[in-house]
Amino acid sequence: MGLTDAATRVVALARHGADAPAPDRDEARELLERELEHAEYREAEPAWFDVAGQAIVDFFERLLNPEGSGGFGAGALIVVAVIVVALIVIALLIWGRPRAVTRGAHASAELFGDAEQRSARELRRAADAAARAQRFDEAIVLRIRAMARGLAERGIVMLPPGATVHAFARRTALIFPAHTATLDAAADAFDEVRYLRGTGSPAAYELVRELDAALVDAHPAELPELESPPTAGARR
Repeated sequence: MGLTDAATRVVALARHGADAPAPDRDEARELLERELEHAEYREAEPAWFDVAGQAIVDFFERLLNPEGSGGFGAGALIVVAVIVVALIVIALLIWGRPRAVTRGAHASAELFGDAEQRSARELRRAADAAARAQRFDEAIVLRIRAMARGLAERGIVMLPPGATVHAFARRTALIFPAHTATLDAAADAFDEVRYLRGTGSPAAYELVRELDAALVDAHPAELPELESPPTAGARR
């Protein structure tokens, strides 16, 4: 029931009885207020989400209707679209693609069978500190983990849970075939100090450190150098 229905009922009540005097303005207002306090009028009021939804619909109607009183038209719609696209681009530049975020989170959980949350940079710093302290066993393990973590952070070599260091070496060799022999030697050095109770050496750590540095600067699927084109006078 709306305001018109309430007013009609108030008028009817005021006219009930021929001998009753007509109410003045203040009495009529008081009668209307008491009438509107009834439950049926409160239940008929629109909910807040109805009001909000109608406001949104009205906004887009004005936006898309160039003849409307709001003065919105196709130009305003283009401006809104440009703003939305710009916000999406800014979000991608700040947070990156969702796939890269998910992949990075997956890579941080485990490395060569052990939980490892540190980044490649942190692992390299820890490896260098261990080497300076002459703890070459620890330094070799940390540096190879830094190597694997660095390639995972770049999205080049992604290891499944439980992958061994030799599985990592084989996968990496497929992408960087020029480093195949050094990758095998680094994997052997890791197994030697990690599982076979061997002793690390400065030479073994230097091999792993140089390999890590080389892979940091390398790019996968590098094209071979093109031969220079034959000169105009060259014989075919």
